[in-house]
Amino acid sequence: MALRNIVKIDEEKCNGCGKCVNACAEGAIQLVNGKAKLVSEIYCDGLGACIGSCPQDAITIEQRQAEEFDEEATKKHLAQQKEISEKIDFVCPGMMAQNLKKTEESDDIGIDIPSQLGNWPVQLKLVPPNAPYLKNCDLLLVADCVPFAMGDFHNKFLKKNPVVVGCPKLDDKQFYIEKLTSILKENSPKSLTVVHMEVPCCFALTQIAQKAVALSGLQLAFDDVTISLKGRVIKTEAVST
Repeated sequence: MALRNIVKIDEEKCNGCGKCVNACAEGAIQLVNGKAKLVSEIYCDGLGACIGSCPQDAITIEQRQAEEFDEEATKKHLAQQKEISEKIDFVCPGMMAQNLKKTEESDDIGIDIPSQLGNWPVQLKLVPPNAPYLKNCDLLLVADCVPFAMGDFHNKFLKKNPVVVGCPKLDDKQFYIEKLTSILKENSPKSLTVVHMEVPCCFALTQIAQKAVALSGLQLAFDDVTISLKGRVIKTEAVST
């Protein structure tokens, strides 16, 4: 152990955009459960090349007792990461924010029922809070089973609205609350609509939205829509926070 400079990451500020991961030449930072983490002190040289890449100012340099930087171990670590990367057949565009709004009529040629999806990514875990399509939008928060159950989901809800989806039963609810809070704070949406299935576990999405709105400090009531297993809207109610 030695007293030296080393990276410090504020998880409360981190929005999981992943830009610091790419900026770290030593591979010392990785995304773990949607947050940037220093995976090992021995891979961090303490120079702070990652700091300028963080849009949330979540990374600083602190001086503390830490394991010394190990250049040889870092080289082996990078070689392992490269080997893993080369085994993957594709590069996932999941973290790249894209606006899919049609610019030409030819986009729909040959498609019987055109998609109304206007943004990518859609998973709440992957959507960057600073994505331009979120600014002052009419936001949809949707349980990921809904589009499968509801045949007219695209035309009834998705048309012209950016969407984020997730499963409140299988994923980390606290992470969802924190991520949605960041999205709301950064973009001040004009409206929020929560759409979920009628099964009991799915109602947790409403609770997540309530907590996120409260934490964001916005005065934002939202519509809560319940979908039956046969894909029908069975209840719509306004929820105030």
